[in-house]
Amino acid sequence: MIDFLLEPLNYAFMIRGFIASILVGAVCAIVGVYVVLRGMAFFGNALSHSILPGVAVGYLVSGGERRYIFWWALAAAFLSAFGIGIISQNSKIKEDTAIGIVFAGMFALGIALISTVRDYTADLTHFLFGDVLGVSNADLWQTAIFGMVVIILNFVFYKEFRVQAFDPILAKTLRLPVKFLNYLQYVMIAVVIVVSLQTVGIALMVAMLITPAATARLLTKQLWAMMVFAVVIASFSGITGLYLSYYINISSGAAIVLVATLLFFVGWLIQWIKQR
Repeated sequence: MIDFLLEPLNYAFMIRGFIASILVGAVCAIVGVYVVLRGMAFFGNALSHSILPGVAVGYLVSGGERRYIFWWALAAAFLSAFGIGIISQNSKIKEDTAIGIVFAGMFALGIALISTVRDYTADLTHFLFGDVLGVSNADLWQTAIFGMVVIILNFVFYKEFRVQAFDPILAKTLRLPVKFLNYLQYVMIAVVIVVSLQTVGIALMVAMLITPAATARLLTKQLWAMMVFAVVIASFSGITGLYLSYYINISSGAAIVLVATLLFFVGWLIQWIKQR
């Protein structure tokens, strides 16, 4: 058993992969709790796909340099998030409709840009399905810095976010800056999605944002406990998924998501048995 656990640690890329999975899992879990409580799963899914044109432009401009792709993807995420907010809050269009419009438009633009690249298959596939084993030291620092910013913002606005998540009417009654808080959470979700891009990819990103938080929601009703459980579940999923990827030779991003999904159904089954 000890050899089983230690063998992957002989490789530097595996160690970086483990660290990246824990960092990304923790940040996704914390922000994902608010996504689950506020029913923003569709928003998260749309935003994760709306960064595709940013990835494509970054790839075309830089020739595949990942550090530049990150910034272009972040710009696309911010543009999509603010676009959804502006359309839904300043017109007769409801939020879910605005999400659908921006999601479809940005995703179509990304596909159109990708179709202009002749040899995109190998490189851009990593961004669609993740390449956690290709994470560099610079990527880890980037993830850690942006992740820390998100965690600090969550700590500073914890009380306001809690009121808004559990009782939006009370938040307005208390005259909290609801619009500002909404946009701030949009930005936090956008940042989390982009820093998670290389770990699980565009196609699987929404699972890491939602599944650990949804599992934690089954286990507790307290917000701080929900975040703790979500972080533990996400980190465990990342570590276990990488071990599965190493030993049975499957996609690391898919393995991480499958473990998280399995944990959700275990939690759901436990809750179902308790209620009977």
